[in-house]
Amino acid sequence: MILAARRRGAVHLALLEAGVLVDYAIWQPDEPDGVGDRYTGRVTARAPALGGVFVDLGAASGFLPDSAGGKSASDGDLLAVRIIRAAQGGKGPRLARAPGEPAGRPGLDARGPGPIAEFRALHPAAPILAEDFELIARLRPDFAGVEHAPSCFAGIEEEIAGLTEPVVRLPGGARAIISPTPALTAIDIDAGAATAERGEKTGLQARLNRALIPELARQIRLRNLNGAILIDFAGMKASARPSLAPDLTQALARDPLKPRLLGFTSLGFAEILRPRIRPPLHEILP
Repeated sequence: MILAARRRGAVHLALLEAGVLVDYAIWQPDEPDGVGDRYTGRVTARAPALGGVFVDLGAASGFLPDSAGGKSASDGDLLAVRIIRAAQGGKGPRLARAPGEPAGRPGLDARGPGPIAEFRALHPAAPILAEDFELIARLRPDFAGVEHAPSCFAGIEEEIAGLTEPVVRLPGGARAIISPTPALTAIDIDAGAATAERGEKTGLQARLNRALIPELARQIRLRNLNGAILIDFAGMKASARPSLAPDLTQALARDPLKPRLLGFTSLGFAEILRPRIRPPLHEILP
């Protein structure tokens, strides 16, 4: 099911599967992040070092990579483009060429679907439970199955509040320490009490790490951690850690953004690349 509630002027959205929170997003209907929006843009400058062109969208400027249709563009060209990554980290939106012809001048042509439509696309029959009637009135013209459910967030408020905390409790007494930086997100797995309680024996750390991988993948999706992600699993020698690859790949496959396990570094860090579409929650939640 999909839950919707107003919090501090924005609509907070939660996606539950079998009663488990699997995805979370913040939607500002009056100030959307622009992902999926179609614009007419005018090329203003080529940036050879960046491999693309800057495009005037009217009220903002975006970047169109050569790999997404910018290679043949020249200064002054009018293009139909779509935002594929929201502005974040001090950078403007990332663009791709859109089918069809541009309109007469730079500006917004059509809004994209927004996160609630993306959740519904994953679960077309899922009901949408909204806390207040004003929100219901806004949603019903576009979505079927919108129902009134006061305090629908009551059972998940505590979990949501923890999504910006750097420490996550994991199965088996382990914990993950999440450290975002501008370049990457580092996740350190601490076996903690698990090793102390069970003692040292062959295969213990491998079993512990395998057991926590599904929850770790869920946290990556919930927090919308993106870009380069490095995971330092607990205890195992660097040479043994690639044995975790099948479990990690399977857990990541449930994520609609389809993050990729690139492999393990020489130091044994799992290297994951998750597409940057919207800012991570730690950048937008108070």
